[in-house]
Amino acid sequence: MNTHISQGQEASYHYKLMRRAIERIDASETPVSLEELAREMQLSPTYLQRLFSKWAGVSPKRYQQFLALDHAKTLLRAHHSTLETAVETGLSGGGRLHDLFLRWEAMSPGNYAKGGEGLCIKFGWFDSPFGRALVMGTEIGLCGMAFVEETGEEASYADLSARWPSASFEEDADALRPWVEAAFGGKGEQRLHLIGAPFQIKVWEALLHVPSGHVTTYSDIARAVGSPKAVRAVGTAVGKNPVSWLIPCHRALRKSGELGGYHWGTPIKRAMLAYESAERESGTQQLAK
Repeated sequence: MNTHISQGQEASYHYKLMRRAIERIDASETPVSLEELAREMQLSPTYLQRLFSKWAGVSPKRYQQFLALDHAKTLLRAHHSTLETAVETGLSGGGRLHDLFLRWEAMSPGNYAKGGEGLCIKFGWFDSPFGRALVMGTEIGLCGMAFVEETGEEASYADLSARWPSASFEEDADALRPWVEAAFGGKGEQRLHLIGAPFQIKVWEALLHVPSGHVTTYSDIARAVGSPKAVRAVGTAVGKNPVSWLIPCHRALRKSGELGGYHWGTPIKRAMLAYESAERESGTQQLAK
């Protein structure tokens, strides 16, 4: 077994532990101690502490705080991205993903209207920090990413492939692997091929400006793309984002601070926000040393 596969499987296993922890924490009205959580997950407290800290960069106790139901509201108060400024200045934040050399190219409206006709899309299955992932890409870059823990592999493939009904699909994980490795923290160039309607692409481009560890609102996105009254249309475009995680639709919240929906499951959205918050805090602590 090569190193990449073992690391990917390890990350996926850690996410499954996080998912079980999220479900357990959500079911409790009071904080769950490390000892209690470890006992219910049939792990030793020391082992669970080590896994949590390795995955999130902070202790299980601190991570529980990030997973709390009101964490989104806290993010909105403390780390609400001023999206219009970011878009105008060309800033895309200093988060982990944006430390990569990210290039993106959009399909022309005319080609998009053809439903991907003449386009060969390669796909593969990968382990990720958020469980099993389906990734699709063209010769230009990644065009689809789905997290399948909540929706299942078959339904996720049907969902993504139906977005480009006239395209041909070929399974070839090796062709996509360098971009996927870069997407989940590895070195290398990250390239995206955005395939969508013009308004959708404007919304997705705005999302790329939201820094890791920060959030924005649907109404902020609407103003940033020049359509302040089109909040509902923005929400629809966010929901149709085909490249989860890299185009960070999980960072879009309702104005009230509620999470809102997530195409691949709300538990994954909460885990992503908590993961980025923990990573941001861990990075801040490292800089302070």
